[in-house]
Amino acid sequence: MKFGVVVFPGSNCDQDCVRVVRDVIRQPVAILWHQDTSLQGVEAIIIPGGFSYGDYLRTGAIAHLSPIMQAIKSFAEDGGLVLGICNGFQILLESGLLPGAMMRNTGLRFICRTVPLRVERVDTVWTNKCQKGQIIHLPIAHNEGRYIRDPQPHESLAEQVVFRYEGTNPNGSEEAIAGLMNRAGNVLGMMPHPERAAEDVLGNTDGRLIFESMLTAHANA
Repeated sequence: MKFGVVVFPGSNCDQDCVRVVRDVIRQPVAILWHQDTSLQGVEAIIIPGGFSYGDYLRTGAIAHLSPIMQAIKSFAEDGGLVLGICNGFQILLESGLLPGAMMRNTGLRFICRTVPLRVERVDTVWTNKCQKGQIIHLPIAHNEGRYIRDPQPHESLAEQVVFRYEGTNPNGSEEAIAGLMNRAGNVLGMMPHPERAAEDVLGNTDGRLIFESMLTAHANA
């Protein structure tokens, strides 16, 4: 399964994602520069965390205009797997691939710590290696991570929520949403960083479940 990792000016978690794909789940990986228009035949795309374009306008607002995002939109519309992590989640929102928006954290402070998450669904590309209601622990590191749903339409997001913050809501997200997928189930945005918790040497491998689930779904497709 060939992965692509997108790099914007200001991305800072791209190499973390490359390492997990290449060295942990041992899959081929391509670097996709933000000005590229070719996806190099990848079967899954990761939009990593960081501060694309320095977040100078609004998180993800400039990045979503990059040439690579037009190709990613078409890829997603055709059913391709897209995982946006932290800043990547923000970019997916700005691109319209997921509903809603991100606001400053409650308390207006940057948060960097490991938090518990509850797995809401296990019948997805992203969580088929998890157990329903399982609590996993992943790091967060963001300033604008407070998820706000669209005021219109009013239909429930319940079927799209994959992860919720458990016990505490560190950034004040509506409905404690930490990870959200599109209705088709092939695009996932999540604020926590699974790539930072995927190796034994880091003392936490909970994040590996997301990547291994992707492999399982691909193998069974």
